[in-house]
Amino acid sequence: MKTLAGDQDPARLRTIAQRADIASFIVMDVMQAAADREAKGERVIHMEVGQPATAAPKAALRAVVERLEHEPLGYTLALGLPELRTRIATLYQHWYGIDLPMERVVVTTGSSAGFILSFLALFDVGATVGLPNPGYPCYRHILSALGIGSHLIDTGPETRWMPTAEDVDRAATAHGLKGLLLASPSNPTGTMLTPERLEEIVRVCDRRGMWFISDEIYHGLTYGQPEATALQYSDDAIVINSFSKYFSMTGWRVGWMVVPERLVRPIERLAQNLYIAAPTVSQIAAIGAFDGIEELEANKTVYATNRDLLMAGFAEAGFDTIVPADGAFYLYVDVGAFTDDSLAFTRTMLAETGIAATPGLDFDPERGHRFVRFSYARSTADMREAVARLNSWSRLKDKRRR
Repeated sequence: MKTLAGDQDPARLRTIAQRADIASFIVMDVMQAAADREAKGERVIHMEVGQPATAAPKAALRAVVERLEHEPLGYTLALGLPELRTRIATLYQHWYGIDLPMERVVVTTGSSAGFILSFLALFDVGATVGLPNPGYPCYRHILSALGIGSHLIDTGPETRWMPTAEDVDRAATAHGLKGLLLASPSNPTGTMLTPERLEEIVRVCDRRGMWFISDEIYHGLTYGQPEATALQYSDDAIVINSFSKYFSMTGWRVGWMVVPERLVRPIERLAQNLYIAAPTVSQIAAIGAFDGIEELEANKTVYATNRDLLMAGFAEAGFDTIVPADGAFYLYVDVGAFTDDSLAFTRTMLAETGIAATPGLDFDPERGHRFVRFSYARSTADMREAVARLNSWSRLKDKRRR
């Protein structure tokens, strides 16, 4: 093969785009390490990923079978099946007492597509978006890939890992924020904004002309205080949700957005070009899932039991610095008494106990070295076994003796 002047290999001229140089989603790497151990016949307790152990509601599966028996599946409209959009709009009346026009609902390929569509529609290259710290890592990774900056707003146990309106106002002034994205309940902490604090933050965004994106993927999974939606305080809020968590349908990859009326057509154009539409079979399953609420509520009871079991069991194991979760299915555990390297700690824990958990560095690049996120979305039997394994783990015992 001929080469260019100076005998340079042409293949070396093919470079990888800079936007692809983003950090890995560490929890997926942990999943791979756990899968590798399972392939060798080891039993792993999965506490690394926020994935319900339960299947999709039976009603969702029946809906798919019935449709497949009678008609082929083609594309849907880019905004989604009208029947599904209507059922989602009705959910807002049932959960929050909001009359939501179905025309403002956009069905997406999981919540991930909702974030991409939102970021593309709202922010130009070079803009800066405020994010909670700790927070879901893919927020900042997706923004980076799109050429959009992010500013991390530090939170702590004293504010239940949630920013205040004053925090947002200061960050907006100092960093020229064009928008803010928050999740409540939060990943990784499971803590929530009170309705009052959510309203105050939304008001700051409205006053400053900033977009507010509310990640409400864990709504429906709360254990006391009811969750509030940003739509209760502003029609300009963008809400992102999914069938993955409460509806127990992670692998189906179907979610939704609620957007202001003037954003519907821009979002539709982006969706048409990026992925045409969410998978039809998943949308059909999602319609059926609304008939499985009793089954889903039973799942939530299991999560609440698991949370209480772990709070007591972790304290006995020496993990006694935890802000109790208000919702979702996570505990964000301070392991600073045992390590200052959460990545190495979780690798050792997986190797020596068979428990897979996610290092805090996935969620907080600066302080996450002393935190680990444990998911309690699996069975109660798994959670009991995890507590027993931790209590017999020599590393923890040795540390407590010192």
